[in-house]
Amino acid sequence: MISSFFFDLFHFAILQFTSIETPGYVGFANLPNQVHRKSVKKGFEFTLMVVGESGLGKSTLVNSLFLTDLYPERIIPDAIEKQKQTVKLEASTVEIEERGVKLRLTVVDTPGFGDAIDNSDSFSAILEYIDEQYERFLRDESGLNRRNIVDNRIHCCFYFISPFGHGLKPLDVEFMKKLHSKVNIVPVIAKADCLTKKEILRLKCRIMQEIEDHGIKIYPLPDCDSDEDEDYKEQVKQLKAAVPFAVCGANTLLEVKGKKVRGRLYPWGVVEVENPEHCDFIKLRTMLITHMQDLQEVTQEVHYENYRSDRLAKGIKSKENGLKPERDSVVPAQIVANSVLTEKDRILQEKEAELRRMQEMLAQMQAQMQAQQ
Repeated sequence: MISSFFFDLFHFAILQFTSIETPGYVGFANLPNQVHRKSVKKGFEFTLMVVGESGLGKSTLVNSLFLTDLYPERIIPDAIEKQKQTVKLEASTVEIEERGVKLRLTVVDTPGFGDAIDNSDSFSAILEYIDEQYERFLRDESGLNRRNIVDNRIHCCFYFISPFGHGLKPLDVEFMKKLHSKVNIVPVIAKADCLTKKEILRLKCRIMQEIEDHGIKIYPLPDCDSDEDEDYKEQVKQLKAAVPFAVCGANTLLEVKGKKVRGRLYPWGVVEVENPEHCDFIKLRTMLITHMQDLQEVTQEVHYENYRSDRLAKGIKSKENGLKPERDSVVPAQIVANSVLTEKDRILQEKEAELRRMQEMLAQMQAQMQAQQ
C-alpha cells in the first residue's frame, strides 16, 4: 500500500515536468509572465505635476482621473490671503489598488502660480523643485544603498491653459520653454464645457501653431510599430489629433436616461465627463494610463540623463580649473566606486579585528579552565 502511494507520487511528479509543448520548445517564452508577476508584487510609482492658474479645475480633474480624493483637508485661501500668496508646491501621495495592481501616485500641485500681478518669477520655484528631485535621485544612485530608492522625479506635467483667452499667454510660453527640456509637458485646455465644439477646434489649432512657432517641445506620443493591431493604431492616431486635450472634471454623480454618470448639471442639460462627444477626458486618461511606462522611460533616458551629464560635466570642469567643487556636487562614477571600495575595506578590517579579539578571549578562557583542572 505504501509502495503504491510512493509510486503514484513519483509518477505525478514526472507528469508535472513532462514537456507537453511542441518539439524544440525551451520555455523562455514565459519570461514576460515572470516580469509581470514581479512587477505586480512590487507595485508601480508615478509622479504627476499639475500647473496652471487658480480656478481652472486642476484638483477636480485629478480626483476625477483616479477616482480618489487627494485633497480632503485643503483650505482655500480668501482674496486677502491670495494677495500675499507666493508659488508653493504641495505633494500629495496616495496608494491606489485596482484588481490587485498597486500604484503609488504622487500629485504635485502648484497653488499660487500665475495669480500675482508680476509673474516673471513664478516658475522659478517649480524649476528648483524638479531639479531637486533629479539631484536627490542622483545622490541615491551614487550611494551605498541602491535597493530601496524612492523615485520622486516628475514623470508628467499637465499644463492647464485658460479657455477664456485666444491662445497662449506670454506666461504660458515662457513657462513651457523653461520646462520642456526637464519634464514631459502635456497641454490641457481647462473647463472645455464653456466653449462650443467650433471654438474648441479653433483654440486647439491656435495653441498648436503657437507651440510650433515658439519651438516648444511637448510630450510626443510614440509611433506605432508595423506589427501593432489596427485598433491600437487608430487609438494612437485619435490621441495625437486630440492634443491639446480639452477637458472638464466633475466628481458628482447625476442620473441621465436611467444611468448614473459623472458630470455637471446646467440649465440647458448635463455635461458628461466620460462622454467623448462632450470633452476629451477619456482620451486624456487613456493617454496617461496606456503611455505611463513610456512617460517614465522618457524621464529616465532623456530628461534625467541630460541633467546627470550636465552635473557630471560641471564637476569635472570645476576640478580641472582647480576650484573647490560644490558641497552637493556629484563626483564621477570611478571616484564613487573607489569610495565604496574603501568603505567596504574599512568594514572588513573592523570585522577581522573583532574576530581576533574573540579568538584571544576564547584562548584565555580555555587556558583558565585547564589551569583549574
